[in-house]
Amino acid sequence: MPMTLTIVFNLEQADGYVKVTMDSPDQSARGISAMKECLTDDSLAVKIESLGITYRARLKDGKLDGTFTQMGFSAPLMLTKGLEELKRPQNPQQPYPYATEEVTFRNERDSATLAGTICWPVGYNSKAKKKPAVVLFVSGSGQENRDEELYDHKPFLVIADYLARQGIASLRYDDRATGASKGGDVRNATSEDFARDAAAGLEYLRSRKAFSKVGVIGHSEGGLIGFILGAQGLTDFLVSLAGPGVKGDTLSASQYNRSMELMGMSASKAAGEIRQEERIQKSPWLRWFVDYDPSENISKTKCPVFALNGDLDWQVISSLNLPGIERNLPKKKKNRIKEYPGLNHFFQHCTTGATHEYRQIEETISPEVLSDIAEWINTTVQR
Repeated sequence: MPMTLTIVFNLEQADGYVKVTMDSPDQSARGISAMKECLTDDSLAVKIESLGITYRARLKDGKLDGTFTQMGFSAPLMLTKGLEELKRPQNPQQPYPYATEEVTFRNERDSATLAGTICWPVGYNSKAKKKPAVVLFVSGSGQENRDEELYDHKPFLVIADYLARQGIASLRYDDRATGASKGGDVRNATSEDFARDAAAGLEYLRSRKAFSKVGVIGHSEGGLIGFILGAQGLTDFLVSLAGPGVKGDTLSASQYNRSMELMGMSASKAAGEIRQEERIQKSPWLRWFVDYDPSENISKTKCPVFALNGDLDWQVISSLNLPGIERNLPKKKKNRIKEYPGLNHFFQHCTTGATHEYRQIEETISPEVLSDIAEWINTTVQR
């Protein structure tokens, strides 16, 4: 349809045999096994049966000039040898002007040991009377590392770096059974299970006795988890980055319909239809999610909340979810709800908000969003 995607074929020679894999980095898919049908000095033919993909090409002027086909779709595809260099200007570069500390904490109930990094504020002095606020980062759906690294972006690293320069500490951690974190069931886990990991992180931060306020910054599912923790009174404040504000089946239907619109097709799938899908029935996380209504936990969250959403976010649609949060959140002067024009699910300035744009955009997160988060914590929470 209207999407432009990057395709990469990796050819690795070992013991006289050439192994071929394919990446679709704009879809965050890497290492897809491919069958080599032909490889000569001037020709290549590969096949990926599971995806209905074939690629056949000849070497011409140092490039592979060929045809990519998939499920009846066919297009010319010219491949250039080399590594794609992506610009990520917001990624902080070492040496950092602040101290970092590698730590672990334990969720005993789920037998999970979570590994993470504390970023101390610039100029932090452990002997000073005034203690900084600290945020615990909670990632979106899927197993992600402490930087919430997706599409070659590291949003949690960028936010943590910015907050450290604004006097705010942070702890970001690898999700259970991911990166340096060990243990914890993933296959059957739901957001309630992941919320216990985050609760253990909050408990650990409080045990350090080094912080004034202990809060949560949660992205997408992490925002949902933030409200679970808020309802339990476990967090002093919450920043919800595109956190859901409506029931899971309603949100999923809106995602599907919006994705069809982005591809030029009309769709009006209802929440009930989402529930009947085979993928829902096979996934414990999805079964739990479509049944989950966040309104009760939002209504029980008494701590200050800053809820943000981009108006081009098609995964958590702002016009649907922000009113859901505002409708149920207790009315408090410290609460803030803001919709950002032109930003997608990752709070990047974008054209359509479609997922294939995420990796192609150099910006990791809007500077305005970074500034607003730090200002809200420093002026509203710490004051």
